Amino acid sequence: MSTTEQLTPNQLSPAPHELEAIARILHDATGIVITQGKSSMVQSRLSKRLRELGLSDYATYIAHVTSESGVEERRAMISALTTNVTRFFRENHHFETLSTAALPPLIARARAGERIRLWSAGSSNGQEAYSIAMMIAEAAPDYAKLDLRILASDIDPHMIAAGQAGLYDSSALASVPTDMQRKYFSRKGEKVQIATPLRELISFRELNLHEQWPMRGRFDIIFCRNVVIYFDPDAQARLWQRFEAQLAPEGWLFVGHSERIADLSQSNLVTAGVTTYRLRAETTTRETRKWH
Repeated sequence: MSTTEQLTPNQLSPAPHELEAIARILHDATGIVITQGKSSMVQSRLSKRLRELGLSDYATYIAHVTSESGVEERRAMISALTTNVTRFFRENHHFETLSTAALPPLIARARAGERIRLWSAGSSNGQEAYSIAMMIAEAAPDYAKLDLRILASDIDPHMIAAGQAGLYDSSALASVPTDMQRKYFSRKGEKVQIATPLRELISFRELNLHEQWPMRGRFDIIFCRNVVIYFDPDAQARLWQRFEAQLAPEGWLFVGHSERIADLSQSNLVTAGVTTYRLRAETTTRETRKWH
């Protein structure tokens, strides 16, 4: 028996051609890029999948996820390889802009009877979307009476389920102001849970950004932060164009700290702050169709 055959999935690294095959599967399905330097990351994230399937090598695993019977495991592989780093009020300057500049006029319009929609794209386990919801509740205690909703989407069904539950470890509240902790969270066993009215403000949906988007209406605010950076340059450019097309006139787009829209000269977006953009007012006509 060779040394490789004696290794467990925890110890076995994918060979270069196997890493390339895994990367190709992920890229074709999602647009996300894995480089050769990510072998240890792939090993650490997929070793559990191999163990659960009783497989001892990546060649067999790759054959399985590319077979007709491997559709569900392919989804599980994609979930394992996508990054879910998040926290409440991450990159807080965005929430300051949300509070002082973006939300006040939108809330005024909502109180005048208009429909207002926000989107947290790549929402992970919901902490970003709930951070937005808390800011709305702070600015408009009457939010439940308004036609104001948040869409939270992610490619990982496990993250969608976590967001819908709104249950978090107490340690996750370290970045939440104390007064907000008291108002919007309650103890649930050994965890804390976000308040029901805030959960009802958000619709969680599984969505692959690389595929067709089912939403027809436009959004007044889109958060897509630290997501597009994982795509190849061409896919990044296409995504920025698609987000722009999904914005309402004067809509806001918040992106991650290491992300930039490269060529604004080809765009109707203008810089509105650090990693913050707005759509010019005159570019499109507001859609009135709804998503539910």
